[in-house]
Amino acid sequence: MTTVKRVNVAKRLSDMAVYNGVAYLAGQVADDATQDIAGQTTQVLAAIDKLLAEAGTNKTRILMVQIFVANMKEFDGMNKAWDAWVAEGNAPPRATIEARLASPDYRVEVVVTAAV
Repeated sequence: MTTVKRVNVAKRLSDMAVYNGVAYLAGQVADDATQDIAGQTTQVLAAIDKLLAEAGTNKTRILMVQIFVANMKEFDGMNKAWDAWVAEGNAPPRATIEARLASPDYRVEVVVTAAV
């Protein structure tokens, strides 16, 4: 039986679980929610980079991304940060959904699944 590795385990959730060669990241949000959507997205993508590195992988191995934005009017700002970050030639499948997030200060939340 393959072991499940959990990272940053709290009472309610873990930041990531790694199982059978796949890393499943929880929704990542900005540490500084006072930033605009581009700033929050940049923070979130940096957190994703750190978690993927901890799993022994990186953004070129992302299998799927789900992006939740609080207001689709800010879609272009999120994409500006995303386009600067995504690995050229390795843009993963992705969905972007408008949703009410856990805090009214959050503008973006990103969920990632990646091969290890």
